[in-house]
Amino acid sequence: MQVIVIQNQVERALKNLKRQLIKEGLFKELKSRRFYLKPSVKKKIKIKEAQKKRKAAKSRARSAWS
Repeated sequence: MQVIVIQNQVERALKNLKRQLIKEGLFKELKSRRFYLKPSVKKKIKIKEAQKKRKAAKSRARSAWS
């Protein structure tokens, strides 16, 4: 991963780097690996996230038609 600093705008470069890391899911991965989760708990979390994604996609589809 590479971020280019233009005209000494370090804060902007850091912001871009953070955005890229979030997009790749690095912070989510670090948070999930902080503690051990039993496989059953992992499965429940995965199901909840899938439901959340479906709900968001459904609401986006509804708003696109409006």
